[in-house]
Amino acid sequence: MRKNTIDIITLGCSKNLVDSEKLMKQLELNGYRVTHDSENPQGEIAVINTCGFIGDAKEESVNMILEFCQAKEEGRLKKLYVMGCLSERYLKDLQVEIPQVDKFYGKFNWNELLADLGKTFHSECAIERHLTTPKHYAYLKISEGCDRKCAYCAIPIITGKHVSRPMEEILDEVRLLVAQGVKEFQVIAQELTYYGIDLYKKQMLPQLIEQMAEIPGVKWIRLHYAYPAHFPQDLFRVMREHSNVCKYMDIALQHISDNMLQRMRRHVTKEETYALIEQFRHEVPGIHLRTTLMVGFPGETEQDFEELKEFVRHARFERMGAFAYSEEEGTYSARHYKDDVAEEVKQRRLDELMAIQQEISNEQCHAKIGKEFQIIIDRREGEYYVGRTEFDSPEVDPEVLVKDEGKILHIGSFHRVKVYDADDFDLYAEIIS
Repeated sequence: MRKNTIDIITLGCSKNLVDSEKLMKQLELNGYRVTHDSENPQGEIAVINTCGFIGDAKEESVNMILEFCQAKEEGRLKKLYVMGCLSERYLKDLQVEIPQVDKFYGKFNWNELLADLGKTFHSECAIERHLTTPKHYAYLKISEGCDRKCAYCAIPIITGKHVSRPMEEILDEVRLLVAQGVKEFQVIAQELTYYGIDLYKKQMLPQLIEQMAEIPGVKWIRLHYAYPAHFPQDLFRVMREHSNVCKYMDIALQHISDNMLQRMRRHVTKEETYALIEQFRHEVPGIHLRTTLMVGFPGETEQDFEELKEFVRHARFERMGAFAYSEEEGTYSARHYKDDVAEEVKQRRLDELMAIQQEISNEQCHAKIGKEFQIIIDRREGEYYVGRTEFDSPEVDPEVLVKDEGKILHIGSFHRVKVYDADDFDLYAEIIS
């Protein structure tokens, strides 16, 4: 146990990670040594940044809290603080059920921790962060909250209404990160396409991305978590005209059956969804689409599921994840629908859907054999350098493996490669330049 050292443990999504990075910077400005490693905690103080999105994430957060409570009881830890989505949603319950925690904070008041430690929040450094990612890429959060009221989703309950960050503040943060060596930006929000409506009374995502793209040193911009209804059309032009805006879109579609879309309160139809996919392919040739789909939502029939399978076969998403519906207390679906699809049916449908996608992914990976791509090098692993193309986001997408043949490749450097082999998800390539 090291004095004046604080361990930050981050659970859940990259949006949580950004909050942890900002807190770490503030703690460092106040003289603390800060680590970000749940496997090897060293400090006398620990801060757990929790996730409360779905059942599994909540369970992971609670287990992590209890693990650190035990460390405190055994004298291996002096102070334990908890922040983030889980404590935002269940603050009073957690205070009663886990009294070993010194204090719980919600998702938005974590800077109060500094005052409780007798320290100061440095507002002049509010946009600064201690990056926990490799220094060549960073997550860039452009808003908080969500105004969508999807039936299954607890995020609006946890995070509240959509709040956009001012554009100049975001651009200042980009410039600061570029000066620190960041080349690649993963732009994130609960819902990207709503950006600007609260501040500027119109969708401003295209303008924001275009201005980001014009900042010297910004090599790649990748967009995560768009919404299909009322998609900002000018974004297609921005993606076409700026080579550093990756031809990649993460757009969670959830389902395709009109019956399901209506029950999910998605405010989009099957016909509109098919048309949007077609528009992406036409307007931005070569784009790689990532989506997330849900099976087993209340009322999902075999016919609904057959429509979903047909959609996956037709759309041929380059990247796709899926999950089974999990009822979340307080949501519209929990209040109005019975969770009436049996767990074994949910699992069967999930397995069937992912089997279809695995075949598609395999075909798409093998179709890249013989083709050339630009990659960025993320790390060295065993006998390979591991990189990504513009079509691959860190941690969730396929990677490109380049065998170490004596030529030193620097982490964060860009190289031209030619693909010579592939498996279901990853590519194997050799350096051209």
